[in-house]
Amino acid sequence: MDHYFVNTHALPNGDHEVHKVGCYYMPSDRKYLGQFPTCAGAVLEARKHYAQVNGCKHCAKDCHTQ
Repeated sequence: MDHYFVNTHALPNGDHEVHKVGCYYMPSDRKYLGQFPTCAGAVLEARKHYAQVNGCKHCAKDCHTQ
């Protein structure tokens, strides 16, 4: 299981990105979401805090939408 975080600051398009520990693009302003077997669980957890959530296209590819 991996540790996941969500960016506390939205991107210009409004997304709060979910990142896995070790991601090169991990933001410094982040909220810990917990440990999950896949990014899907982390995205669901992030949606409890933010309405617009997306997976990082680098470390959470399976949860990234265009």
